[in-house]
Amino acid sequence: MEHPEDARHDLLGARPPETTSVAYDRRWAGDLRSAVCCSGVLLATLFLIDWGAGTLDLRRGVLWVTLATLLFMVLCPDRVRAGEGWLTSRRLLRTRRVRTDLLVSVRCLDGVAQRLVLRDAFGERVEIDPQALVDNPDLWYRLDEDARKSASAGILLCGTTALRRVSEHVDWVTAQNVFKASGLE
Repeated sequence: MEHPEDARHDLLGARPPETTSVAYDRRWAGDLRSAVCCSGVLLATLFLIDWGAGTLDLRRGVLWVTLATLLFMVLCPDRVRAGEGWLTSRRLLRTRRVRTDLLVSVRCLDGVAQRLVLRDAFGERVEIDPQALVDNPDLWYRLDEDARKSASAGILLCGTTALRRVSEHVDWVTAQNVFKASGLE
């Protein structure tokens, strides 16, 4: 089944090129496992405490399962993928896709959880964790290459500073990893 946004992009004649080279967040499976383990440990702990106190009943069991499910939903990581001209971020209930070769703005939202907000010429918006780009140089390469195309075409109106900050951070982490691997720490 074709996604309605894909049909709109087809009508506008601006569908991103299909490529076989797709970059994935390599940490996603491990982060998902951690989210499952954390919520499972919480659920087991709550059941054991209630069972040990003799207060475990159906109502409290449902409450503990709901609490563990909510924790999983909060901890569940985005699944980030990128190819030539596009980037997607998939959560539990929704997938967002942005055309990276037609970026209009890139903003970095600081706070408790830092987020990088990408917006394309079609009004589509994706929020990703910048750490996913730092930990996956192939994702960063795809985004950076397409953002440069947008900037050179004059489409990228704001966001070069945010991209430069991410680029500097990626370069710094890469240099630290090279020094660590070569024993020059």
